[in-house]
Amino acid sequence: MHKSFINRATPWCLAVLIGLGFITPAFAQDDSSSGGTLQDLLETVRSEKQQEAKRNEQRIQTFLNQVDQRQALLAQAQSDLQAAESRQGRLQEAYAANEKKIGELQQTLDQRAGDFGEVFGVVRQVAGDLRSRLNGSLTSLEAPNRGGLLDAMADSKGLPPLSEVRQLWTVMLDEMVASGEVSRFEHAFVTPDGETENGEIVRVGTFNATVGSRYLRYNGETEELSVLARQPNSPWPGYAANLADAPTDSHSTVSGVVDPSRGAILGLLIQKPNLWERIQQGGLVGYIVIAVGIIGLIIAIERLIRLVRTEASMRRQRKKLDEPSDTNPLGRVLKAYHDNRSTDVESLQLKLDQAILADVPGLERGLSTIRVLSAVAPLLGLLGTVVGMIATFQAITLFGTGDPKLMADGISQALVTTVLGLVVAVPLVLIHSMLSGRSRRLIQMLEQQSTGLVAAHAETHRA
Repeated sequence: MHKSFINRATPWCLAVLIGLGFITPAFAQDDSSSGGTLQDLLETVRSEKQQEAKRNEQRIQTFLNQVDQRQALLAQAQSDLQAAESRQGRLQEAYAANEKKIGELQQTLDQRAGDFGEVFGVVRQVAGDLRSRLNGSLTSLEAPNRGGLLDAMADSKGLPPLSEVRQLWTVMLDEMVASGEVSRFEHAFVTPDGETENGEIVRVGTFNATVGSRYLRYNGETEELSVLARQPNSPWPGYAANLADAPTDSHSTVSGVVDPSRGAILGLLIQKPNLWERIQQGGLVGYIVIAVGIIGLIIAIERLIRLVRTEASMRRQRKKLDEPSDTNPLGRVLKAYHDNRSTDVESLQLKLDQAILADVPGLERGLSTIRVLSAVAPLLGLLGTVVGMIATFQAITLFGTGDPKLMADGISQALVTTVLGLVVAVPLVLIHSMLSGRSRRLIQMLEQQSTGLVAAHAETHRA
């Protein structure tokens, strides 16, 4: 390789020398004109040629040294490649052997495990079910972060160790015990206004939680307690207050509420409208029925008070027949008797009848109005029923029967007005009967006293 490089370099050196030979006369002219000699120029060229030859020789030697080094590196790389290929073959054989051995061991493990695979499958299923249950359980408020173990067991692909199975059993027992306890603890809750407050929470097993007289709802996803935006109607808040005010003595007993559906029944109670909402469902006809009932009740109360006072004054007057008073009907009848004692029996009878007839309208005043109102109330209820059914059929005509909620307003109005009409009519009928009986009793008292006075007057005249 060294000789071939010299052979290739020789023609280039001859070309350089020939070129210098052609250029020498020009340099000679220049040097002669500047005062130099051709001998000096030749010496200079020879000196530079020797230096250039030395540099070329160094470059050639450096290149040759690097070529030897590259050959050594190539040989080392080829040797390493052969060693790596040999090691790869050995590793592949070892990997195949290990795979075969793993398969044999896995088969042996499956055979020895037997029914344990099914047992741990049940364990994983129980862990998943228990995890879902605990996520929505009220007991998680007092014992958070119990789902980590259950998540690992439910999502495990292999057989869980015995220690985890024991922990699963412990968690199940804790949940069973907590489901039968009434617990008190401090915890934050969210009010309907969106504000967070702290208070004493009363937990009744895993069924419901209360704070004071308010019921709470637990959100398992956000792990938050929130006060129901709408509380159930009476008497349910009272039961919640009983739990809050109950003594801490474990032997004490109070009345409370347990929702076995974990909030479903309580949600239905919340949707139940209260008395005022029921009245509003009756619409305009319902308000008219209520107004009729109020008017009839006012008249009945006024009549009852008046008749009770009249009866009391008449009873007092019966004890003082010789001292008639104009403040009661019996006193006015007695006064008519005393004013006409000198007349004959027939005239006296007429005078007393006149006095009784003068007081009868006062005793029976308002009773006919109550009777009319008691008859009008159910008719108004029937009117409201018809109006509600008309609204229902209009909703069916417009929207069909696909959504029952669209017909609920008309049906509610029909039923509520009917109920209101009956609620107003039945008491008014009973009140009218009671007041009529009391009024007739007072009139009979006047007639009895009048008849007695006439009989006594007739005996006096015969004598």
